[in-house]
Amino acid sequence: MRSLPGEDLESALLDKVELRRQLISQTVEEVQKVVHCLTTEISHQDTRFQAVPCSDTYHGHIKVLAPRQLLVTVPVRGLAGYREARAQRWRYYSLQGTRLRCPLRAPEGLAQWLELEQFTRPLGLWHGPDVSTEGDLVPAKVLQVFRTLLERAIATCGLAGQASLLEDRTAIWVVVETGSGPVDVELAPTVEVPGTWPGKARWPRCLRRWPPPETVQCVKSFGFSLVAGGGYHWQLSFVQAERALLVQMDEDGGCRRRCLRLLKQLTEDVWCPGPRPLITAQHLETVLLWTCEKHPQPRAWREPGPALLRLVRKLHKCVSQHLLRHYFVPHSNLLQSTHPHELHGVAQKLAFFLKNPNLRLPGGDQPPPT
Repeated sequence: MRSLPGEDLESALLDKVELRRQLISQTVEEVQKVVHCLTTEISHQDTRFQAVPCSDTYHGHIKVLAPRQLLVTVPVRGLAGYREARAQRWRYYSLQGTRLRCPLRAPEGLAQWLELEQFTRPLGLWHGPDVSTEGDLVPAKVLQVFRTLLERAIATCGLAGQASLLEDRTAIWVVVETGSGPVDVELAPTVEVPGTWPGKARWPRCLRRWPPPETVQCVKSFGFSLVAGGGYHWQLSFVQAERALLVQMDEDGGCRRRCLRLLKQLTEDVWCPGPRPLITAQHLETVLLWTCEKHPQPRAWREPGPALLRLVRKLHKCVSQHLLRHYFVPHSNLLQSTHPHELHGVAQKLAFFLKNPNLRLPGGDQPPPT
């Protein structure tokens, strides 16, 4: 396999990476104004949901999955004092309210039940039948309530021409029109649990030298979240913890985050082009975290060329095996719901790149021959 010199890499991608950063910054700014308006109206109608704040500098509730695909977590109000469930019990109810003869399947991976008893001071409204069943907070019901409120908010705020709900989706997706085109935005009601680390996330792993103990302590202090994704189960999320880990990873002067930006650019331009890419920023960040753990030495992250190829090899392995383990909860596969045929196509593109790692970006300058 040929190497990719760092200077050629930088010169070929620098302009595109900066253009991507500017485009995303402008997109996030436009989208957050719309989301802030909608969620403010929703919070006035139902106090269980908080407004997503609007900020010029920090966008803690917005996760960029791709330049035209965003995840916005909408914090809920009135669920404080979270604790782990003490005992397991069988569930025999359906989303329609009928009694089942066989119990529901137990949650796996990042999924879990969420009981009102797990909170010390739940707001009385959360006990209502519109969001709960037999003591469980049911995410499908929460999403239905939120969807109804969102439909009203779009009309009340006069945003019918700028924001439209996508139908036939389990999750809540809104298409927001921006100056550079439409952006798909998922709005996910979220229970935030700061300062607590879940039992499912057995991290850090034994005998690992990365990240250092002080970083681990800082990352865990951000806690986790429970996201309503539909169905019966809530999904564990570590957006804030992952962001803290990414921010601190180059304190030794390494090029990890620079390589991540280059990897995102290549993925969006070459391996997974289009507005809804198969491989998102969440996948690529996870690849980086696993690679950092495997290569903890600072010298492994001094030159962007070899470091980027190391990330591409890891990505190729994960896509080829249809297996990308969640960094904090390894028994959860982030590629589980992805179609194998589509993954095979991406794996072929990655294999071709690794055999001849020249950068050929649409609309960009080509690097000189190596």
